Amino acid sequence: MAWRALKNKGIRVSHKLLQGHALGSASVARLEDAVISVSALFRCFSDFSSTSPWQKASYRKHLSDQISLRCFHSSPALLARGDGQFGLRTPKREKYVRRENRTQPPVEAPYVPPKVKTVTKSSVDKTIDIFEGMTIVELAKHTGESLSSLQDILLNVGEKVESEFDPLSIDIAELVAMELGVNVRRRHSDEGAKLLGRPPVVTVMGHVDHGKTSLLDALRQTSLVEKEAGGITQHLGAFVVSMPSGSSITFLDTPGHAAFSAMRARGAAVTDIIVLVVAADDGVMPQTREAMSHATSANVPVVVAVNKCDKPAADPERVKLQLASEGLLLEEMGGDIQVVEVSAVKKTGLDRLEEALLLQAELMDLKARIDGPAQAYVVEARLDRGRGPLATAIVKAGTLVCGQYVVVGSEWGRIRSLRDMVGKMTEQATPAMPVEVEGLKGLPMAGDDIVVVDSEERARMLSTGRKRKSEKDRLRKISEGRTENEESSEEQEVVERVEMPIIVKADVQGTVQAVTDALKSLNSPQVFVNVVHVGVGPVSQSDIDLAQACGACIVGFNVKNPPSSVTQAATRASILIKIHRVIYHLLEDIGSLIVHKAPGTAETQVAGEAQVLSIFELKGRSKSKGDDVKIAGCRVIDGQVTRSSTMRLLRSGEVVFEGSCASLKREKQDVETVGKGNECGLVIRDWVDFQVGDIIQCLEQVVRKPKFVSSESGAVRIDC
Repeated sequence: MAWRALKNKGIRVSHKLLQGHALGSASVARLEDAVISVSALFRCFSDFSSTSPWQKASYRKHLSDQISLRCFHSSPALLARGDGQFGLRTPKREKYVRRENRTQPPVEAPYVPPKVKTVTKSSVDKTIDIFEGMTIVELAKHTGESLSSLQDILLNVGEKVESEFDPLSIDIAELVAMELGVNVRRRHSDEGAKLLGRPPVVTVMGHVDHGKTSLLDALRQTSLVEKEAGGITQHLGAFVVSMPSGSSITFLDTPGHAAFSAMRARGAAVTDIIVLVVAADDGVMPQTREAMSHATSANVPVVVAVNKCDKPAADPERVKLQLASEGLLLEEMGGDIQVVEVSAVKKTGLDRLEEALLLQAELMDLKARIDGPAQAYVVEARLDRGRGPLATAIVKAGTLVCGQYVVVGSEWGRIRSLRDMVGKMTEQATPAMPVEVEGLKGLPMAGDDIVVVDSEERARMLSTGRKRKSEKDRLRKISEGRTENEESSEEQEVVERVEMPIIVKADVQGTVQAVTDALKSLNSPQVFVNVVHVGVGPVSQSDIDLAQACGACIVGFNVKNPPSSVTQAATRASILIKIHRVIYHLLEDIGSLIVHKAPGTAETQVAGEAQVLSIFELKGRSKSKGDDVKIAGCRVIDGQVTRSSTMRLLRSGEVVFEGSCASLKREKQDVETVGKGNECGLVIRDWVDFQVGDIIQCLEQVVRKPKFVSSESGAVRIDC
């Protein structure tokens, strides 16, 4: 029907288009309108053949647009729809829903904390090498982090980097690494710098009382050993000795007591040559072996000085054999280690020792950079009342100048003055020169490196970053220790221990560390030595307040006696103050305190033994007095028998019964104790089966205290 209507109007429509489709009247009307509009469009272009080519092209474009606009919806399914115009869809209007006002509290849901980016253990324990001029790409490769994270950290630090290939200063690289939780190791290159010869740094090591300080006194014509408390060295000293040949050697004197192992390790870390002093009349001792291990781990050559050769009991050959058995290849046995026999008292062999040291230094060809910022190593630090924190350092390279900003460990400051070991002021310090640095804001740790920076801002930033990093590491170690303790407590029963808090005050930082380590070695299963605070300087009122708060004992080593006001305050607060100048006496005193405070171990021991000689039986007793009783007539053969103790019956060496004593009489009199050689009558509760020859042991509970043990090498321990 639709096809015929369109044909009557003179419009040709394909019959196949409409075949098989049943269209409604509305759809037919829309189709007729579309066809009429197209025919009208063709009538408007009746003179299309007479137009120009440009006009024809524009007419074709206009015609195609009209046809595509009108007829792209010409499918039968769409033509059957009666929803508006062709090609247009009216949006469906949704029903408006009014939002209700919430008067009730929100639903309580469990709080889920955000995932914090934690530093993995592998990155925490990781140590990378940084150097001056390294790029962000190199730093990202070393740290294993992405470039975007490093750039964000650089922006937070305040460093503007335009390209990822721009060089960074070594201080900025360290700051970025610390933000990532990575340990760093500074590497300095001497490429292009002028290298000049420098004096050797020689560390004197050996067992306690083998004559190390006396040998140094003989070399520099002084008498320092007389100033040391107890005649033993308890500090790490640095001295420059001018030899008769005109050369100078920097000596480090290390203590030989077992408590100062960390000081000896620091001396081996900064030295060029180690002089191993061995007494000819004593031989190789524990600290001698320890010094050899320090030298081996630090890869430092050794020169052996056999001291005390003037004594009648001296036997240098025996010492050489002992050293060879310990693995030292001596020159006399085909090795490369020189051995010199000296006597500090007679001052013999000192020239040969000097010659051996200078020869070893010449073989090593020691050179260092003179120009540029200095690299120094702190060997000791102390607190002076008038001058503040002081650090004894040895310059390794460069020149340390007054007025420079330095960062020492986690402390910083501006060098106010430099003094040599004699006490004279100096403007600069060259390599291998020991100086005392003044002007730091805080007391550094012995063993820290001195880093020269450009400005005060950079020094503050680097110091703050190192403090934050050290605090994170400290908290991480505490958490790991708690985790390990929890795991061990699950596996085995933890023995209850008494805590003994201690406050340590000493004259220098290295001594504080040594005394702290020695006190911690006195830990035992019964007493836990807790060092709650350490400091450099005399005992003050703040130490008394802290000790009163935590119930601690104050230990002072090589410090001045506290003023009377502090002593009276400690007496009122019942706080114990121990002041010592010799490490032996300090450890013995604290050891006795620990033994006294230890709860001890409850043990059962035999107080006496009695042998059964005869048996007596009481029959016909009234009901009020109880059943029949068997009495063992005994003679005490060892110790004493006490009525209040527990009795153990032995028969043929085997335990038959244990019980309490019901009655103990001697000559029809009730007694509490019967001594050795006396006879008595004894009744054991709930036991009547006595036999002649039985042994009755008297048991008593005793509390066994631990013992303080000190070895020949100076090492101490608490033996429980």
